[in-house]
Amino acid sequence: MPRDANPKWLLLIHQLPAKPAYVRVKIWRRLQVLGAVTVKNAVYALPASDDSREDFAWLAKEIEETGGEAIVCEAVLVEGLNDHELKGLFDAARDQDYAKISEEARAVAARLSGEASDGELADAAAQTARLRKQLDGVIAIDFFGASGRLPAQGLVSGLEESFKKEADVRASDATPPVGAVEQRTWVTREHVQVDRIASAWLIKRFIDRQARFKFVPSSGYRPETDELRFDMFEGEFTHQGDRCTFEVLLAHAGLADAALSAIGEIVHDIDLKDDKYGRAETAGVRSLIAGIATPGTSDELRLARGAVLLDGLYDSFAIEQGTR
Repeated sequence: MPRDANPKWLLLIHQLPAKPAYVRVKIWRRLQVLGAVTVKNAVYALPASDDSREDFAWLAKEIEETGGEAIVCEAVLVEGLNDHELKGLFDAARDQDYAKISEEARAVAARLSGEASDGELADAAAQTARLRKQLDGVIAIDFFGASGRLPAQGLVSGLEESFKKEADVRASDATPPVGAVEQRTWVTREHVQVDRIASAWLIKRFIDRQARFKFVPSSGYRPETDELRFDMFEGEFTHQGDRCTFEVLLAHAGLADAALSAIGEIVHDIDLKDDKYGRAETAGVRSLIAGIATPGTSDELRLARGAVLLDGLYDSFAIEQGTR
């Protein structure tokens, strides 16, 4: 099979003058704003696009004006680092950004959980506005849809909702009634992980037994008529506040089932990584899901294998709760 000759990456290779020292800090900050990642020392990468080409060109010019040297080149990875590994570097960098935002958002929410003075509320609102600005900035450079995006979005959105008199942009307002979610096509991001696997199982077994599933890229997808999106940006069913998609679906469907609630707690802790519930089964389920969702496994097979796991888990909890 012939190798794809189209360049997928842009590389900035540069050398900076030893002085003044602030130049190195300035260029490093510019690279962070662009979302570039380090491939090797003084070699930075961006996905190939017209925008990234222009960004690197301007930065190269800026480096040369400080007395340094810079080269921008297009690259197709052949040996050593592969495309999947380089994408992983971008996702890891963005997940760090999202984790920091999520941590700060939880701290703000904790301060609001009790009685707060007008001054404290004003300060929390200002912090929430700052977190929104930071979040939007990270999303702009999240080229491949890092896993930390939805939890961070849910936490910041939850804070914003707490300061609004009218919930004009609440996701629940756009959610169709339970009776309208039957025999639908359910759309989610490809390369499904724990929340999407569990949500698909919940949908198929308890909400829409004729459900069909469709897997699409993490951004840029426009839904067709009669499609419902879950666990994805602007989806009808996705993270809300500190709840994962499984928990949102469970609440919306009105499924008062202790076994499902237990599964929801496990999915929450694996997906949001906050150990909110600390169930003993979580570590084992996390390991099994990691095996089910290994790279190269199709989304259809991940859902099928996940369903077997979740069926067994549900039956175990149902017996434990005395409902079976």
